[in-house]
Amino acid sequence: MLKRIFLALCLLASLTAQAQTQGFDSAAWDTLLKKHVQLLLGGQATEVDYDGFKVERVSLQTVLDNTAKVTRPEFDRWSNPAQLAFLINAYNAWTVEAVLTGYPGIKSIKDVGSFIQSPWKKRFIPLLGETRSLDDIEHGLIRGSGRYNDPRIHFAVNCASIGCPALRKEAYVADRLNAQLEESTQMFLSDRTRNRLASDVLKVSSIFKWYRSDFEKGWRGANTLAQFLALYREALALNADVASGLAAGQLDIEFLDYDWRLNGVSGSAKGGKP
Repeated sequence: MLKRIFLALCLLASLTAQAQTQGFDSAAWDTLLKKHVQLLLGGQATEVDYDGFKVERVSLQTVLDNTAKVTRPEFDRWSNPAQLAFLINAYNAWTVEAVLTGYPGIKSIKDVGSFIQSPWKKRFIPLLGETRSLDDIEHGLIRGSGRYNDPRIHFAVNCASIGCPALRKEAYVADRLNAQLEESTQMFLSDRTRNRLASDVLKVSSIFKWYRSDFEKGWRGANTLAQFLALYREALALNADVASGLAAGQLDIEFLDYDWRLNGVSGSAKGGKP
C-alpha cells in the first residue's frame, strides 16, 4: 500500500514538473492562427484574415483572458523556452485584438493609436499581475529582462504590418521554440522585398537599424550586425565570398523603408492591402 502511495506521489511530482516546464497551453491560440493566417511566398510572409478574427472575437477574448490568469510566480516556475513562447504568443494575440478595436476602418495599426500615444504604448493588457502595453511585453518582459537574449524574437513578434516579419500560422511552443524561431528568421531573410543584395549593397529591413544592438551581443559569435547577417548567407542568397566580406565589414549595409500598411488579407474590408 505504501509503495503504491509513494509511486503515485512520484507520478504527481513528475507531472507537476512537466507542466511547469511546458508552461501555457497555447492550443486555442494555435487553432485561431491556423484558421485565420494565410501563407504568402511559401511562408516568407503572411496575410491575416481580420474579418475571420472579428467573427471569432469571443474565442480570441477567451485566449486573452486565459493569458491574464497566469500569475507571476507560476510564470517564473516555467522554463525559459516556455516563458518566451508565452510572451511571444501573448504579444501577437493582443496585437490582433488592438487591430480589431479599429477594424475595418483602419489602414495601419498606427491608426488605432492617437496623436499623443502610439498603439504600442497604450496600457490595456492585463498580464502577469500588471496592466501593460505591447512595448512593455516586447521591450520590458522579453528584451529587457535579461532572461532570453535571443535576437530572433524580432522575427516572431508581429506588428500587424506588411513590413513586419510574418505572423506565424501556428503558436510558439516551448519544445519547438528554437526551431520555430530559426525558421521564422530564415523565412524573413529570404524575402527579397525586405532583404536583398543590390549593386554590392546589402539592403535590409529597418528592424536591423532599430534593434541593431540586439544583433551585436554575441549571439552565435556575432558581435556586429554584419556578422549576424553573414550567419544567414544562404537565406540572403549570398555566396561564400560575399558573406566573408560582409562579416569582415567590407560590404555596405542600407536600411529599407518600412511598410506600415496593415497585413490584412488582400481586398478584405477597408483595412486590407490596396
